[in-house]
Amino acid sequence: MPLPPLSLYVHLPWCERKCPYCDFNSHEASRIPEAQYIEALLADLERDLHLAAGRTVQTLFIGGGTPSLFSADAIARLMDAVAGKLSLADRLEATMEANPGSAEAARFKGYRQAGINRLSLGVQSFQEEKLQALGRVHSGAQARAAIDLAIAAGFDNFNLDLMHGLPGQSPDDAMADLATAIDMQPAHLSWYQLTIEPNTVFYTRPPSLPVEDALGDIQDRGEELLAASGYLQYEISAYSRPGMECRHNLNYWSFGDYLAIGAGAHGKITDAAGRITRYAKTRAPADYLSGQQYTAQQRTLAPGEIIEEFMMFALRLNRGFTLDTFTSMTGLQPDVIEQKLSILAGKGLLLQQGRHIQASDLGRRFLDTVIAEFIS
Repeated sequence: MPLPPLSLYVHLPWCERKCPYCDFNSHEASRIPEAQYIEALLADLERDLHLAAGRTVQTLFIGGGTPSLFSADAIARLMDAVAGKLSLADRLEATMEANPGSAEAARFKGYRQAGINRLSLGVQSFQEEKLQALGRVHSGAQARAAIDLAIAAGFDNFNLDLMHGLPGQSPDDAMADLATAIDMQPAHLSWYQLTIEPNTVFYTRPPSLPVEDALGDIQDRGEELLAASGYLQYEISAYSRPGMECRHNLNYWSFGDYLAIGAGAHGKITDAAGRITRYAKTRAPADYLSGQQYTAQQRTLAPGEIIEEFMMFALRLNRGFTLDTFTSMTGLQPDVIEQKLSILAGKGLLLQQGRHIQASDLGRRFLDTVIAEFIS
């Protein structure tokens, strides 16, 4: 089967302060070994070049941690070296996550000059008490200033990360936050509910969160406001102006392939024989920097795992998927899922028209239940 589209994910694992809700591979540091880490990333990529199998990289995403703690010179060094090692698309989407702190925002123009053409700002809220409850190090005023600086630096394509369902948040609070974000006119909004994850401070000491009825009210009112403001929902928590969807994340959700470099980064690769491999890089930054072993684990997915992962991602998309896409991306025939599709459609959780499948409104509200049907 033809190989899927290819992306590149780069993980920069350090942050100024670990947020109490964060379960990502991020580590507090007062000093970052910037030059050493860039060299490790490039050595890691060199070992993985064969996985690209001659494909052109369509999108690149630098995540963290807080990537904007790295200097513009370091990001330029990374981008130049990546361009020298891989074939990059002419219309490469190059996203970088950034925090709205004043020190990071001062570097935006340098990131744009380095080749980053999409910025994702981790705002989370514009309200001071909510930011404090989330352990964020920026203020609402700094968030607004950072957005202005991003625009002045030439970022006409930027995303705002905004949470709802925050400690002590009322539906009116949530709508005020969302209205402020919309007023900043981002091309894209990632608007998602705070969830309590294991191995976080919030898991150990849970905050008081809004009740279920309030969360439902926030979701309904927020979706109405976003639609009225010209933002199209194309995934469970992703909204964009027409044509401004995040292409990198769409590749994830469409079961595309992606190289991954950096401490704790996760990748997915399909080989010429159709085998799909998941791999993860060494998690601890000190171990990764040692250069002794970049890839910590990898495994080839069994058919049941492929089905589970495909459905987990594809049903997050409003557009769903086709049975032909299922076959082309997984190498499996539709008959392995048709019985379950029929059962879920009968319960009103899926909509099926010919060879096209998508979650119904009810199915989207209970997506975990739908996906559970495909877990081996």
